[in-house]
Amino acid sequence: MKKRLTALLVSVAVGFYQTTPEESAPPASAAPVQSPTPTPQPTPAVTVLRFSATGDNLIHNGIYNQALRRAQNAGKDGYDFSFCYDQVRDFYAGCDVNWLNQETLVNDELEPSTYPCFSTPGDLGRAAYDAGFRVFSLSNNHTYDKGAAGIAATRRFWASMPQDALTCGLYAGEADYETIPIQEKDGVRIAYLSYTEHTNGIRTPQGAEANVIYTSELEVMQRQLELARQQADLVIAGVHWGVEGSHTVTQAQRELAQKIADWGADVIIGTHPHVVQDAQWLTAADGRPAFVAYSLGNFLNAQSTADTMIGAVLCFEIQKTTQPDGSSKTEILDPYFRPTVNHYGSNYSQIRVYWLEDYTDELAQSHGVRQNFPNFSRAYIESVLKSSIDNAFLKG
Repeated sequence: MKKRLTALLVSVAVGFYQTTPEESAPPASAAPVQSPTPTPQPTPAVTVLRFSATGDNLIHNGIYNQALRRAQNAGKDGYDFSFCYDQVRDFYAGCDVNWLNQETLVNDELEPSTYPCFSTPGDLGRAAYDAGFRVFSLSNNHTYDKGAAGIAATRRFWASMPQDALTCGLYAGEADYETIPIQEKDGVRIAYLSYTEHTNGIRTPQGAEANVIYTSELEVMQRQLELARQQADLVIAGVHWGVEGSHTVTQAQRELAQKIADWGADVIIGTHPHVVQDAQWLTAADGRPAFVAYSLGNFLNAQSTADTMIGAVLCFEIQKTTQPDGSSKTEILDPYFRPTVNHYGSNYSQIRVYWLEDYTDELAQSHGVRQNFPNFSRAYIESVLKSSIDNAFLKG
C-alpha cells in the first residue's frame, strides 16, 4: 500500500512538471524588417580636358639649315627639328589638346625659303606633331607667300598627316565656309575657326584651291561662329591681328574680340605681333563668359630683337558637365600663361625653346640677341611679361 502511494505521488509530480513541445521551444525571435534598397540617384558626368595654345611657329632659314645639318650629321635624310622642342615637349605630352599658330607654309614639295616669303620643310610639321601639337592654325599674313602652288602643297601636306592632326583657317572657296572644323575629344566637341587681318598685300592667288577669311569679312565670320556655336560644346577662334612689335592692344582688337565673343566664341587666341600682349575676360551678348588672349607672342623663331624672344603659352581646363537628362554645360577654368624663351647662341646657333621657369641667368647671358640688346636677361624677360600681361594670368 505504501509503495502504491509513493508511485502515485511521483507520477503526479512528473505530470505537474511535464510541458508540451510548444512550451519547451525557445521563443522565436522576430524576423528582421528589411529596409527597401534606395534607388540610386543619377549624377552629372564631368569631363575635364587640359588645353594649351601656342604662338607663332616662325621658321627662318637659320632654323631649317640647322635641322638639315643635324640630320646629315646623324646620317639621316631630311631635316631634324626635334632638338628645337626637346626642352618643352613633356608639358605638351601632358595636355589633352595643343593648338599652334603655324606661321609658315609647311610642305614636302617646294624649296625651303625664309623671310619675306616663307616655305618650310614638311619635317617641321612632323616634328611639331611629335612634340604633341594636334591643332594647327594656318590663317596668317604669310599664307599666300607662295601663291596657288604654296596653298596646294601645304594642303596636301596636312592631308597626309595622321587623322588627329586638324587644321583650320584655309577654306576651299565660299562653298566650304559652312564646314566647321570640329575635334571631338573624350566626348567634348571643340570647333576651331581662324581669321587674319591681312596677307601682306598679296591678294588671293589666281587659281588657288583655298583661301583665308579676312577680319574685314564680318558677315562671313558671324555666320561661321553662329554655326560653330550650334555644332560644338566649345568654340575657339584664332585671330591674326594687331601691330607687329607692339605690346599695346589696339581699340580695333578689343572691338573685334567683343564681336567674336557675341557671335559665339568662348576663347579668342590672338597672334601676329610677335610679342606678348594682355588678356581679359569678356561677357558675350548671351551672358556667356569668353576669354581673349590678344597676342601669345613668338614661339620658335630666329628674329633679332629681345622682345620677340618672349612668348606665352595659354593654358586652361575645359570642363563639360552633362546632366542625367542629357543637357550639358561646357566652360573654361583658370586660364593662365606659361612663359617661354626662344634661345640661340652667337650667330643664331642652336635655336630652341625653353620654359622661362627653366631658363637660367647663365643661358640669358649667352643669348645671341645680347649682341644688339645687352640688357637681355631673366629680369628683363620678367619685366616685359609683368608690364604686358595682367599678373593674375601669369604663372611660371
